[in-house]
Amino acid sequence: MSELKSLLYQKIEEHRPRVANLLQKYGDVKIADVTVSQVLGGMRGIKSLVTDISYLDPNEGIRYRGYTLPEVFEKLPKAKGSEMPYVEGLFFLLLTGEMPTDAQVHEVINDFSNRRILPRYVYEVIDAYPCCSHPMSIFSSAIMTMQRESFFNRKYKTGLNKMDYWDSTYEDALNLIAKLPEIASYIYAKLYRDGKRIQSNPALDFGANFAHMMGKGKPYDDVSRMYFITHADHEGGNVSAHTGHLVASSLSDVYYSTSAMVNGLAGPLHGLANQEVLRWLQDMREKMGGEIPTEAQMKQFVWDTLNSGQVIPGYGHAVLRKTDPRYTIQREFCLKNMPDYELFKYTDLLYKVVPQILLDQGKAKNPWPNVDAQSGIIQWYYGITEFDFYTVLFGVGRSLGVLANIIWDRALGYPLERPKSITTDMLEQLAGVKK
Repeated sequence: MSELKSLLYQKIEEHRPRVANLLQKYGDVKIADVTVSQVLGGMRGIKSLVTDISYLDPNEGIRYRGYTLPEVFEKLPKAKGSEMPYVEGLFFLLLTGEMPTDAQVHEVINDFSNRRILPRYVYEVIDAYPCCSHPMSIFSSAIMTMQRESFFNRKYKTGLNKMDYWDSTYEDALNLIAKLPEIASYIYAKLYRDGKRIQSNPALDFGANFAHMMGKGKPYDDVSRMYFITHADHEGGNVSAHTGHLVASSLSDVYYSTSAMVNGLAGPLHGLANQEVLRWLQDMREKMGGEIPTEAQMKQFVWDTLNSGQVIPGYGHAVLRKTDPRYTIQREFCLKNMPDYELFKYTDLLYKVVPQILLDQGKAKNPWPNVDAQSGIIQWYYGITEFDFYTVLFGVGRSLGVLANIIWDRALGYPLERPKSITTDMLEQLAGVKK
């Protein structure tokens, strides 16, 4: 058994009694009242899910296992000469709650490398899609196709103790994660590079190998690491994360669950925000004739957008009340690596004028930029100019957190999710509208 798996088993054994104690002794404790607006508003804010993997703090942003993003980027081991940490180190942290050593990270790197080979039929499934297909539909199908490889599914059919569900789920999760960069880069090659695939390099880590297969030199390896780490998880209640949890709660294996997660991520209200930001910026650039606007011109463009009934894409967040740390990390990367890039200058100027305008308008609870405000322009700068592919990149990163959560869900025996529904008539009676 690897050190990672052994440590994970130890953590599981320590954690199980805590869950049992909460259920047995505190199961009837009331946590929060549910309002009609929460019932009708997509269950927003209702505390009914548990995840120890990440927490979204309104003031500090996403925390991975209690660590803020700046702490994560500072403390995780990095490749020699790289600014950004290993993706494998983050996955170790998400699973165990402990910062890995360099040796522990390299064990995971080697483990992923040994699991990275795609079955031939997955390439054939990808190749079978028409050339105009959306990359997210191909991504979802490629993941679903591998369901036949599921260890959990085979072991469950032969009779598996529920206390051991996590073990084969762990194997499935690592097998899938290791293959995602190959799947994503091959989809890109098929759709946008005339099928010219670049073979993976088993000597490279997750981020560097993805950059290699995309045909991008340094520092795109760091772009990949940064992108996958910042998008890895965002609590359990967002659409993609919750969809993965929900499907897995039925004991569907990780291939079914991750494919479903990807499908949720593909929705315009969830995973497409960064490309909407980029479209808006390019529209602005066209109206400006390709010139960098003055601060006064930028303010006028923002007000014109708001007065037309539109929102400023990339600004505001349902939970955050300060600048998204994921934005800040990307901003620092841009200031160091692409400070004179035209679209970054637009983004930089927006950062200076938009928050105060939104405060003056008085409608935004959070006037600050979120992760999507500049993630698209970084991809564009390094030659990934196909908008539709950005959500595939998001899906690769988000799988790290979702699959870590599913492993823990199985380890702790969390049940099938089944919230109770009521009719509108019942809701009206409860609210006092009807007797």
